[in-house]
Amino acid sequence: MADRDWPGEGVVRAAQRGDARATATLVNGSHPHVRRFAHALCASPEDAEDAAQEALIVLYRKIGMLRASGALASWLFRVVRNECLRRLRAGMRRADAPVPDRRLPSAEEQVLARLEAQWVVDAILALPADQRRVLVMRDIQGYSGRRTAEALGLSTAAMKSRLHRAREAVRRSLDPADGTRPARDDGGRS
Repeated sequence: MADRDWPGEGVVRAAQRGDARATATLVNGSHPHVRRFAHALCASPEDAEDAAQEALIVLYRKIGMLRASGALASWLFRVVRNECLRRLRAGMRRADAPVPDRRLPSAEEQVLARLEAQWVVDAILALPADQRRVLVMRDIQGYSGRRTAEALGLSTAAMKSRLHRAREAVRRSLDPADGTRPARDDGGRS
């Protein structure tokens, strides 16, 4: 379903041929849609703005690679989605930075840690966007409750409610007793 506000096929084709004016029109016309999608998908407003900008840069650089002008929206949305995922994973990697003076994990422990991290990423991505934003800002990016609430335009009570629901949903999805993922056998080291 194409939105009538997206740049038309003529503009896309002209931009693909290298027309600078058409490329500018295409980028400017796509910006509100890309930005809206990024804000719905990314964990924080800052990540959304960065992902939207990255998608527009990719559009500018690679418009000639687009096979069908009618595929513009889905192509840009994939770029935004991938950028939001990349930013979420990068934030999680920063949160998992190794602590000095610890023994190095075994290869098995490293594989299990990556697998568990992917389960967490999947659980977070499955959250509704409003809960995902609050959870990521508070628990991954470390923003204060007040700053998170202000950034998302929420009252502190609404932010706390969404955070509680998000944490509970992630906890339930990571619970091996619910059958969605296997229990970790850590050899009794828990």
